[in-house]
Amino acid sequence: MHFNENSIVFYNGQYLNIKDVKLSPYSQSFHYGNSAFEGIRAYDTDSGTRIFKPIEHFKRLHYSCSTLFLTLNYTVEELTDISYELIRRNHLKNAYIRPLVFAGDNLSLTPGNSHNIFIGAFSWAVYYGDQQTRLMTSSYKRISPSAFHVDSKVNGQYVNAVMATREAKQKGFDEALLLDEHGFIAQCAASNFFYEKDNTIYTPELGSIFPGITRSTVIDIASDLGYEVIEKKIKPEDLIDIDGAFSTGTAAEVAGIESIDGKSFRKKWEDTIGFEISVKYRKRVTLKEYKGYII
Repeated sequence: MHFNENSIVFYNGQYLNIKDVKLSPYSQSFHYGNSAFEGIRAYDTDSGTRIFKPIEHFKRLHYSCSTLFLTLNYTVEELTDISYELIRRNHLKNAYIRPLVFAGDNLSLTPGNSHNIFIGAFSWAVYYGDQQTRLMTSSYKRISPSAFHVDSKVNGQYVNAVMATREAKQKGFDEALLLDEHGFIAQCAASNFFYEKDNTIYTPELGSIFPGITRSTVIDIASDLGYEVIEKKIKPEDLIDIDGAFSTGTAAEVAGIESIDGKSFRKKWEDTIGFEISVKYRKRVTLKEYKGYII
């Protein structure tokens, strides 16, 4: 996972050994959390290594930077080319790509004019593998949309995700399920949440959740398979007596959920719509189907 001492990364216009990257401790982002990032996967396919939905990811990176007044002087196409070059230089077939844009030296609370870009590519297995996760409802809440742009991927917004995950693991669970400020189900710590009941899939509506790229892909797959997906406000009591549940994200892909707050579901994971979608998702990202989704 992550890197070794021979990893090649892209930093401010240069391809460097990871050991040669010099970071200033006075970066404004290190002090205040105002940096933007992405998580992107590339897969070994019959047509070679292909990045999944790079256009969507790098467009979102540009958007996230704009919410922080960070300048990103690379086009989507250039960022994609750099990512493929990193895959080549690091001799990877399956890869996780992590772009990060952060501020330069500045200890004031106003945006500066100096910005940095880092991109790394490394091997990272699917976050939970084939393991189903045990969720607990967290005491931490999802960041309010009135506090910042919840549709941007900004580092500072992940503080409560880190704390919620720590809380869950300390209590013997694998992952946290966060409510929004109004008490509705929002999402898992760093992934989107779905549940199914009576052959219909439900997921929290947009507004207080992060609009994940994997989430939208899964909704498309469900539609292709003939299943209805309802996006709505979900109360915690709606999760009583459901057939199954799963989470989605670039790192986790489509991960089955075993239980929520110790309560299991009516169906085994292998008998759920979520499992069927997870199989279809794997075919899509490895170019077995839907070739237009990868460039």
